[in-house]
Amino acid sequence: MAPPLTADRLLAALRAEGLQVVEHPGWRTNNRNHKGAWGPVHGVMIHHTVTSGTAASVNLCFNGHSALPGPLCHGVIAKDGTVHLVGNGRANHAGLGDDDVLQAVIAEKALPPDNEANTDGNRYFYGFEAVNLGDGKDPWPAAQLDAIERAAAAVCRAHSWGAGSVIGHSEWQPGKVDPRGFGMDWMRGRIGARLAGAPERPPVEPSKPPVAKPAPKPPSYAPFPGAAFFAVGRNSPVITAMGKRLVAEGCGRYSVGPGPKWSAADRNSYAAWQRKCGYSGGAADGIPGKTSWDRLKVPNA
Repeated sequence: MAPPLTADRLLAALRAEGLQVVEHPGWRTNNRNHKGAWGPVHGVMIHHTVTSGTAASVNLCFNGHSALPGPLCHGVIAKDGTVHLVGNGRANHAGLGDDDVLQAVIAEKALPPDNEANTDGNRYFYGFEAVNLGDGKDPWPAAQLDAIERAAAAVCRAHSWGAGSVIGHSEWQPGKVDPRGFGMDWMRGRIGARLAGAPERPPVEPSKPPVAKPAPKPPSYAPFPGAAFFAVGRNSPVITAMGKRLVAEGCGRYSVGPGPKWSAADRNSYAAWQRKCGYSGGAADGIPGKTSWDRLKVPNA
């Protein structure tokens, strides 16, 4: 027993197999479930649309026509390999087919001739319609054949089925010829080879090189203004910046501050810094000199 995939799981399975998928508006609730059971599912059926043009084919498969209401499948596979999802649930695609074929699909054995039409295939099969006139002349582009292979493999992989769970409409219902233009044994061979490997993920946008951040600017330090600068009454933001550096170095001797006006507290603090730098006696007089100033690294105010 295999319950059908939810809409989200079907979409994820197709994309995980590397397919470009377009969600037709309303596909998630477009079904014929009110007319009969949907599931358990046993396989995937491939058709051709007998139409041309992607837009017209997708609209037809979504809406159906007066004699056969839509959806007419679950996904439409365009010439360029894009899969357009048009239905989720029971769809009018398989019709009545041979019960012996169904049993062979379930067992994944060689298919018997489809000489009866006694079993509801719409209940048991996912359906993919590939855009093609079905006249034996309309070409099958490589991208479209690749997408048929991938779509069938995606559903099989999601259900842990083998390629024997994929059939053509012509193998199910007497009198049908689709898909005309390639052999289903050949396609099952492709699907089996794909299932033998890991699923291919959809292409991702190449990672972009990281944007180079500008190199941080080197810190800017206040140049030594000269010993004469440090005189009683001097008022400057450089003195505040100096005092903050002295505090950071553990040499602050401030009861309040530091502030912008040169004071005895600044001189006492600088003298402590000079002693920390190894100066003593008259060399540690609290008046900055160039060597000790450069070592203090006072930022530009």
